[in-house]
Amino acid sequence: MTNRLHIQPITLKEARRYVDEHHRHHRAPQGGLFAIAVNDGERVCGVVIVGRPVARKLQDGVTAEVTRCCTDGTPNACSMLYAAAWRAARAMGYHRLITYTLIEEPGTSIKAAGWRELYKTAAQSWDRPGRRRVDTHPTGQKTLWEITA
Repeated sequence: MTNRLHIQPITLKEARRYVDEHHRHHRAPQGGLFAIAVNDGERVCGVVIVGRPVARKLQDGVTAEVTRCCTDGTPNACSMLYAAAWRAARAMGYHRLITYTLIEEPGTSIKAAGWRELYKTAAQSWDRPGRRRVDTHPTGQKTLWEITA
């Protein structure tokens, strides 16, 4: 096995399958704009999926969101994926890339990729009386991160 990591293309379908098999607390997102993988020369060690912002108020046409970043724990894979996602999004004309982490996640990989913390969200469910939802994701407080051009 080599110690060097490499970015590689991956289809959204393949990335979604990887997330469903490896993510600690989320299923794969419904769709996405693009996905990127990282490999160690022998196997895929992680994926990142980028889509439109989940929050409607952030859907301004120049903001994209990392909706999933999932690795098998390979050192540096997460920060490499976050950095590659930003390079790709910027090349596509996006001016801002955001993501959320659970409050108990320190964001070390995101900081290493040059992102900055914006704020902590309120802990809340997506379930509303007029729009019933069964929450299948953690509903606790989250940290919003961004990187901009």
